[in-house]
Amino acid sequence: MTDTETKKTRDPWELPDVSGLVVGVLGGTGDQGRGLAYRFARAGQKVVIGSRAAERARAAAAELGLGIEGADNAECARRSDVVIVAVPWEGHARTLEALRTELRGKLVVDCVNPLGFDKQGAYALKPEEGSAAQQAAALLPESRVTAAFHHLSAVLLQDTSVEEIDTDVMVLGEKRADTDIVQALTARIPGMRGVFAGRLRGAHQVEALVANLISVNRRYKAHAGLRLTDVGPDRR
Repeated sequence: MTDTETKKTRDPWELPDVSGLVVGVLGGTGDQGRGLAYRFARAGQKVVIGSRAAERARAAAAELGLGIEGADNAECARRSDVVIVAVPWEGHARTLEALRTELRGKLVVDCVNPLGFDKQGAYALKPEEGSAAQQAAALLPESRVTAAFHHLSAVLLQDTSVEEIDTDVMVLGEKRADTDIVQALTARIPGMRGVFAGRLRGAHQVEALVANLISVNRRYKAHAGLRLTDVGPDRR
């Protein structure tokens, strides 16, 4: 059987074992970062929180417990197999430029949403590169950049009483081996399912959709996520 035939017949839900991977979260002291760190640690992953100030990261890690450790951003990147970028958009480029060496060869998962806010609510910004994920790829040419975790409620992620988070996570990237790892990590969190959603050139639409979800949540006092229909297996 040729490689092409193998790819055509491969089960898209056949994902690797990622239980031994160390997950680092840059921006792990913010709401989204703390929530992701908590959920992955609760699922059994080794987690390191990163911050510009190591003391702040260690304090956040101590509050979360579950064996989570804190370090400055550079040390977090060095110690992790998979590095989630959950920093504010305003500091996105600056943070990644400073960590280019530490992130070399790493699987980087960008979940940053470039948004602006005015009297009418949230609206999407479009970076020069096209999206936050594409900016990350341009700044980190020796890293394996993917995009995921954009549409998750920080409130639900941090709520210790919530056992399952019923949502899909759209995963984008250039190489199947990388997006498979991110999908597999997503599936470690009860209720979540990672779904491949294309290459990084499609990341702007995914990032921009967060502005719509903010409007939904404000109107209905909710913590809405996404669920894609007619795509198996169902995680519920």
